[in-house]
Amino acid sequence: MKEVLDFLKESRVFYVATIEGDQPRVRPFGAVCEFEGKIYLITANRKAVFAELTANPKLEISCMTPDGRWLRLAAEAVRDDRFAAKKAMLDANPDLRGMYHEDDGVMEVFYLTHAEASICSFTEAPINYRF
Repeated sequence: MKEVLDFLKESRVFYVATIEGDQPRVRPFGAVCEFEGKIYLITANRKAVFAELTANPKLEISCMTPDGRWLRLAAEAVRDDRFAAKKAMLDANPDLRGMYHEDDGVMEVFYLTHAEASICSFTEAPINYRF
C-alpha cells in the first residue's frame, strides 16, 4: 500500500473514474493521505463525485509520473465520517484548510478497500499490489 500511496503523491495529480448511471465520469484529484493503514481521498458532499461514490463505491484511479511510469488502481471507496479521519486528511494536506474544516458538514473522506493496483512502465514488468 505504501508504494501506491507514494506513487499517488509523486504524480501530484491523479484521475478518479466513477460511474453515474451507465456513464463513466473522470476528474482530477490531488489530495491523498494514509490513515490507520489505509489510503484516503477527500471530496465535498455537494459534488457529483460524492453522489456517484455513494451510489456505487467502485472506482478506478490512474496517474503518471514525469519519468513515464503509470499507476492503474481499482478499488472500492468506503465513507469514513470520523473526525480523526478528516483531521488526518487535512493535516496531510494543509492547503485544503482554506476550503474545508473537519466538522463543516461538507467535507467527506473515503478510504480505499479491495484494492488492486499495478505500477507499469514501457521498460519493466508491472508491479502488482493488493490491499
